[in-house]
Amino acid sequence: MIFRLQPAFKDYLWGGTRLKTDFGFQTDLDPVAEGWMLSCHKDGENMVLNGPFQGKTLAEALKTLGPDALGAHCHKKSEFPILIKLIDAKQNLSVQVHPDDAYARRVEGEPGKTECWYILDCTNGAELIYGFKNSIDRAEFRRRIEDNTFLEVVNHVKVHKGDFFFIESGTLHAIGGGILLAEIQQNSNTTYRVYDYGRVGADGKPRALHTEKALDVTVTAPPTHTGRPEGEKERHDGFTSQLLTACDLFTVREVEVSGVYSGAADETSFVSLLITEGEGRLEAESETFGLKKGDSLLLTANSGPFCVCGQLKILETRV
Repeated sequence: MIFRLQPAFKDYLWGGTRLKTDFGFQTDLDPVAEGWMLSCHKDGENMVLNGPFQGKTLAEALKTLGPDALGAHCHKKSEFPILIKLIDAKQNLSVQVHPDDAYARRVEGEPGKTECWYILDCTNGAELIYGFKNSIDRAEFRRRIEDNTFLEVVNHVKVHKGDFFFIESGTLHAIGGGILLAEIQQNSNTTYRVYDYGRVGADGKPRALHTEKALDVTVTAPPTHTGRPEGEKERHDGFTSQLLTACDLFTVREVEVSGVYSGAADETSFVSLLITEGEGRLEAESETFGLKKGDSLLLTANSGPFCVCGQLKILETRV
């Protein structure tokens, strides 16, 4: 079964307008910081836009279809495994960290959060924070938070369109202003804010920090991953494919179609298709779906062969 999904939008104070202007999304929110493009999370669920489940949440539809709709790789999982977002950072996000599964299950009652970022676009000179320059101990970490010298020891990375970052749980990180990216992550909304540039929220009060929890979970060392995709571009007749990451949580590829791309949703996993550029069409299960930038579709496991035609870029995610 093929689900076309309605994003859930978030108006966090650091957001911009590009999800409206570049992707054509319709929402009254201003700013629009995030579009949750594939989500069964209670904090922002997708609605189904087509077929017999139109008007239902994706979570409701998948519950009705049963576990085989997610595939064999999900049979031992207690919740939908991933959450995919588009993020428009007009301003800097807070410096933050996410816990691993064990800590998050015990303290927050939901999964931990390992994630990855694919840079869709950015302004000249845009940068993000990714771990530490050098290893420090927990005492120095606390001291630098308290005496406001924190930004002196973190790892600042200039970014470019096409860069890819794997953010393992425990990795300190922050998206900088001027960055538009896609984020594929575990299905969690647990964030520990470490530093927020002295900003205040909509209530006029400083936004809460979560120093003690951050001290519990942060790996105070340089990152072990580079800002590059894991695989090289593979050129085929009608498309190119590049492995961005393959881990035990998710596998993500960018597929650039310049003609025809054929794939399949087998019994192991559902397939998420997020269109990041261009337009075309999807042919699957004797149906044809028009595709344009910003579309998000879920193909349930065992949907079988599919074909994408046109001139477009896709982030394809499986578990």
